[in-house]
Amino acid sequence: MNLFAEFGRLPMSLAAIVMTATFAVTPAAAAPESFADLAEELSPSVVNISTAQNVERGEDGSPLDELLRELNPRGERAPRQVQSLGSGFVISPDGTIVTNNHVIEDADEITVNFPDGLSLQARVIGTDPQTDIAVLKVEHDEPLPNVSFGDSDASRVGDWVLAIGNPLGFAGSVSAGIISARNRDINAGRYDDFIQTDAAINRGNSGGPLFNMDGEVIGVNTAIVSPTGGSIGIGFSVPSNLAKKVVAQLNDFGVTRRGWLGVRIQTVDDNLAEALEMERAMGALVAEVTPGGPAEAAKIEAGDVITKFDGQTVETMRDLPRIVAETEVGKTARVTVFRKGKTQTLMVEIGLLDEGNGAAAPTEEAPEDAPETKELTSFGLTLGMLTEAGRTEFGIGPDVVGVLVTDVASLSKAEEGGMTAGDVIVEVGQEPVLTPADVEARVDEAAQAGRSRVLFLVHSGGDLRFVPLAVEN
Repeated sequence: MNLFAEFGRLPMSLAAIVMTATFAVTPAAAAPESFADLAEELSPSVVNISTAQNVERGEDGSPLDELLRELNPRGERAPRQVQSLGSGFVISPDGTIVTNNHVIEDADEITVNFPDGLSLQARVIGTDPQTDIAVLKVEHDEPLPNVSFGDSDASRVGDWVLAIGNPLGFAGSVSAGIISARNRDINAGRYDDFIQTDAAINRGNSGGPLFNMDGEVIGVNTAIVSPTGGSIGIGFSVPSNLAKKVVAQLNDFGVTRRGWLGVRIQTVDDNLAEALEMERAMGALVAEVTPGGPAEAAKIEAGDVITKFDGQTVETMRDLPRIVAETEVGKTARVTVFRKGKTQTLMVEIGLLDEGNGAAAPTEEAPEDAPETKELTSFGLTLGMLTEAGRTEFGIGPDVVGVLVTDVASLSKAEEGGMTAGDVIVEVGQEPVLTPADVEARVDEAAQAGRSRVLFLVHSGGDLRFVPLAVEN
């Protein structure tokens, strides 16, 4: 059965189609028979961005190097110019332009070419590599055609979208498609929250706009997935609600001002949720609290699971960095944490993110008369005191305090949990440990309490993480 033939024309939003066994459909507004009017209205605001970069020539052993030496006997090598093309869009009549950071990164010259033939030199207002957003400014005597940001959160999977840009140098190319998915994490950075679309996006579309059917920008086209380098219908755009906050900060300050909480976090999976006695896996588990940071001042502790932040639910770990980053610096936010079986609400004053903010540094010391080694055969762990010799052998810094893992048995629970010799156990059952006997005591307490898993806080390779291990009762 041809579904579209049945209804006569394409629906305004494929998201609105609800099919049953009898192909009943929820009525939806119809899409235009042509996208021509929309494309004609929006295209003047979409620009081609041409960049030039002067780089020093290098020796690569090619025949060209020998030829250059023959033409230039003194061996001098003139800089060569590398050029690239991308897209952008004007968001104000006075010439403010949004594009991708990677389009203009390291450029010595930036030229903005308009569809009517106008070419203007641009200067950089600010860039944000974390979200791949850049803001440019051009000067012109007359107001420039421009577009505005829409609400990307209102967009739904299945909604029609229009991409306009300069793929492969073909200026003013228009392609249409739908939103294929939202909230995509493509491992591009800590703030990944991409819109996925099947509208054709190719090289040169980077920095161009993704429009909804109201002519509003709901995304900035940034990346594609392709084994060939061409469009296969999997493209990604930075959502407008994230982009416009970055753009506003770049316009106001020239840099981004992201909120900072001062914690290191990890994913709450089913095993961790069971060990923490949570009803289901959700939230962001605090593995470490930065000394002197906002979280420490708010009494947030390692082992807390942050489930809500400033009124927004934290479903997964990757939600928290984005929510915190978008929170206004200096604002006092309400934080809901799950701690030792109970929910608490704390108030935290958001700090300004600084990449130099350090990690937590324990200060406790182990008693001198503590037993030196112990085996926990049920986990496959051999434990020892954290001595100077152990610190030297495994490269453990002086600020790390806990119990040294000296050996991990093959195919053991500890190995399955990713633990290795040289790890340091900092806490067990969310209680600090300083000796192998402390570890054993905490495990025994968990077994006697009838818990199926016990939670280890482990310092491994410079990072802290929680490891849940099954307990033999």
